[in-house]
Amino acid sequence: MERHEISRIAHRDHPIAAPLSDESVGWLLERLLRGRAGGRLLDLGCGEAAWPVRALAAHPELRAVGVDTDAAGLETGRRTAERAGVARRLGLHHADVREFAPAEPFDAVLSVGATYAFGGLAATLAAARPLLAPGGAVLLGESYWEGEPTPLARELFGDELLDLPGTVDAVRAAGWEPVAGHTSTRAELDAYEWAWTGSLTDWALDRPPGPDREQALRTADAHRREWLNGYRSAFGFVTLVLRPGG
Repeated sequence: MERHEISRIAHRDHPIAAPLSDESVGWLLERLLRGRAGGRLLDLGCGEAAWPVRALAAHPELRAVGVDTDAAGLETGRRTAERAGVARRLGLHHADVREFAPAEPFDAVLSVGATYAFGGLAATLAAARPLLAPGGAVLLGESYWEGEPTPLARELFGDELLDLPGTVDAVRAAGWEPVAGHTSTRAELDAYEWAWTGSLTDWALDRPPGPDREQALRTADAHRREWLNGYRSAFGFVTLVLRPGG
């Protein structure tokens, strides 16, 4: 199985592909769309379009676009949008987010847990700026070190992650100002990891013996060990509502 397929299975029992509760997702969307609910929203790295579909369902005048390289995930997003009755207001593009060039800017831009697609935090914020209409806002979700990372954690995540003050400093140095934010709780972080590993394991146990079953079980076991033994004690996740600075 390819990485995209494993990710889709692992996220099937969690409301969003990030360590955020259903309540937190709702609050963040409402804050992002305050004064912008009649405009246009862009999700860069939308996966199965969970964020846009939820936003469209809550705001009948909103239009949204999602961009991702996972064709199967986008198809799932289309079906979800149809069931929610919002498909006519959602455009999904199978493309590299770095190459997406819309004809007009957006009132709200999301990149939650997807800065890797641009090559890091600074590159993501630089890419978002020309996509944003005047008065618009960005919803950025990014990992950070909550405590001192173990050697295994550093091996897994490299040297890219900062602590929370460093992350906010980097955002401001790139010319953006946080106007709201949410730091994921330990309960949210743990719920996400248990869902990720548990969903993949559950799926595998329902399969007959074969390569896909074995791959899923190995992947879930390796991820669980890395989480529990490597980064659980030090890993954090922050989601910020940003506006361009003066």
